[in-house]
Amino acid sequence: MPVRAIRTADLTPAQVGSIRALLWEAFASDDDPFTEDDWQHALGGIHFIMEDQGAVVAHAAVIEREIVVDGRPLRTGYVEAVAVLPRRQGRGLGTRLMERVTAHVRDGFDLGALGTCRQGFYERLGWITWGGPSFVLGPEGAVRTPEDDGFIMVLGTPGSPALDPAAPISCHWRPGAAW
Repeated sequence: MPVRAIRTADLTPAQVGSIRALLWEAFASDDDPFTEDDWQHALGGIHFIMEDQGAVVAHAAVIEREIVVDGRPLRTGYVEAVAVLPRRQGRGLGTRLMERVTAHVRDGFDLGALGTCRQGFYERLGWITWGGPSFVLGPEGAVRTPEDDGFIMVLGTPGSPALDPAAPISCHWRPGAAW
């Protein structure tokens, strides 16, 4: 089953419906279920999908965000909406999907980033858990988000500057989960 890369604008209505169904099913039993804000965060970039008989069984999206590390803004490939259909999990689909996503981020961005509570999965693929304090940048300036500490992961790329994983990291505010 190949991994296909498709821009948001090029997804068919059937693919959009299949991706949405997959995401809501995959996160249904999670303590933090998938929301409409989460879906909106995944739009506007590249979707990586695996399909079986016309249904999307694995999905991840990479969108461009500016992430600020120790005061330095970096063009970041931010990974959103990663999921494998629950009955298809444990068969290597997620690994194959994220290998392709990781290669895409390394080839086109200064940094990769994502938020997750499943660090072990991503660490196997070269992602590291950020150890520094996290912030959200909004109209009132930088607001500390200690609830996100330990859940942010980054991926160095050929374009990355030297990174201190204990330095502050910030993203810009958006509706729903900032990270």
